[in-house]
Amino acid sequence: MPGPKSLRNAKYLTLQQLNLRVCGETGGADVSNPRSNNTVAIDSHALGTLNYIRASIEAAGAFAVPGIAGIAMGVVGVVATLVASLSGLAAYWLEVWLIAALAAAASGVLFVARHSRQPAAGMLYRGPARKFVLSLCPSLLAGAVLTVVLWNEGLSSLIPGAWLVLYGCAVLSASMMTNAAMLRLVATMGGLFVVFGMAAFMMAPRWHNLLLGAGFGALHLVFGILIGRTERVD
Repeated sequence: MPGPKSLRNAKYLTLQQLNLRVCGETGGADVSNPRSNNTVAIDSHALGTLNYIRASIEAAGAFAVPGIAGIAMGVVGVVATLVASLSGLAAYWLEVWLIAALAAAASGVLFVARHSRQPAAGMLYRGPARKFVLSLCPSLLAGAVLTVVLWNEGLSSLIPGAWLVLYGCAVLSASMMTNAAMLRLVATMGGLFVVFGMAAFMMAPRWHNLLLGAGFGALHLVFGILIGRTERVD
C-alpha cells in the first residue's frame, strides 16, 4: 500500500502533466492571468493611437513650403543678376536688387497663398504661415536696417554679404516651422546662404553680383525644385 509521501508525489506529477498539457494547447500563454494578453493588446493599440494623434498635431502646426514659390523667387533672382550685370545699370545694382527683393517677396506670398488655398492677407494672420513669417522677420528687419546704415556710411560693398548672411539666418530660423519632410532641405538652403555671405565678405566687389545671383537665384531654384519633388512624393 503506497504511503502518504508516494501519494503526494503522484499528485504532484499529475498536476505537472496537466499544466504542461494546458500550456501546450494554449501556445505557452499564462492561463493563470487570462487578462494579460488583452492588456498588452489594448496598451499597444492605445500607444499607436497616441502616436498618431501627436503626429497629426505636429503636422497641423507645421508649414508646408511650396516648391513653386522658391522657383518663382529664384527666377526673379536670376533676372536681377542679368539686369545688374548690364554695363549701363551696374552702378544701380542696389536699386535693381531692392526691386527684385520686393518682387520675389510678393511672388512668394502669392504662390504660398495659392498653395494653401487661402487669401494672402488672412493667411499671414493665423496658422503655421504666421509662425513661419514671424520667424523670418527678425533677421530680415536687421538686414533692412544694416542696408541703410552701410549705405549712409559709404560701405555699400558690405551690403551683399550682409544680405546673404542675414537671409540665411532667417531661413534657418523659419525652417523649424516647416514639416519634417522639408526641414532638412530648408535648413540646408539657409546654411548655404550663410556660406555665400561669408564668401562675399572676403571677395572683391566685382564678384558680389554673381554671388547674389548664386544665392537668391540659383539656390532658390535648386531647392524649390527639390521641395517640389518632396511634395509629389508625400
